[in-house]
Amino acid sequence: MSQLDHIKSPIAAELDLFESKFREAMKSSVPLLDTIMTYIVKRKGKQVRPMFVFYSAKLFNGVNDSTYRAASLVELLHTATLVHDDVVDDSDERRGFFSINALWKNKIAVLVGDYLLSKGLLLSVKNKDYHLLEIVSEAVQAMSEGELLQIEKTRNLNLSEEVYYDIIRKKTASLIASCCAIGAASAGASPEEIKQMHLFGENIGIAFQIKDDLLDYGDEDIGKPTGIDLKEKKLTLPIIYTINHADRAKRNYIINAIKNHNTDKKRVAEVIKYVNEHEGITYSHRAMEQYKNNALEILDHISQNEFAAKLKLLVEFIISRDK
Repeated sequence: MSQLDHIKSPIAAELDLFESKFREAMKSSVPLLDTIMTYIVKRKGKQVRPMFVFYSAKLFNGVNDSTYRAASLVELLHTATLVHDDVVDDSDERRGFFSINALWKNKIAVLVGDYLLSKGLLLSVKNKDYHLLEIVSEAVQAMSEGELLQIEKTRNLNLSEEVYYDIIRKKTASLIASCCAIGAASAGASPEEIKQMHLFGENIGIAFQIKDDLLDYGDEDIGKPTGIDLKEKKLTLPIIYTINHADRAKRNYIINAIKNHNTDKKRVAEVIKYVNEHEGITYSHRAMEQYKNNALEILDHISQNEFAAKLKLLVEFIISRDK
């Protein structure tokens, strides 16, 4: 049994039932749409978001029909944003599979995203899950704002850490926060408990994104170059810290390399080497651990039952992943 399967085991039955309910929620009477929905379901990932939903519900009064709808709502709206993101980014791949726009072109991909969004909205409205819809809709709004903020702020490559955290809190952390909050809400948690679960998820989401930043440098300990973010002119925490602590000449050299020589493998490797030698990796790793510890501390105050222990294992899994 893999580490992830071990973490899933107490909610394996719930996840299996969720999969069937999710497939049912995506069905369409239009053959083309149904074909695309089947393709999307087959590409499913590790089920991390539904796991957060179900474990968050288990911390309180347990899983019920509302929890299954909550997990489906998160997945429908999140999948809609991914389909649209691939169009915006002109991306041909998603998790090693062809993207929807690569196979069916942009017009169909945009309509598929709209369809998924409408299915999520209808699922909640028809069942009067307005409190759940509000939580996830706020996350989708934040994700859109985060993407636009990143575009606006990175044009001149002068991000501060404060702006960086604002971006990832909106762009990445808001979704994981909504998974934890919506799971708790579906199980009848109090407003204060839902707020604490949202904060727990937000801290995990920030740690998760910093981990993504570190993965762009390959092995965190040796800074093995990969540099995909640099090639795309994305300023992540390791490079932001390094730029902000370099002298003016070196700062200008790094910014020029990212802005004008980001496809030059030698220049990118130089920047990555400099980041590693000047504490960018170490600093980011410490920040990631701090946010992870913040999340675990919040969880300890909420609950210490067997499901809280599994949630901690899930947190450790997504922070220690190598891809």
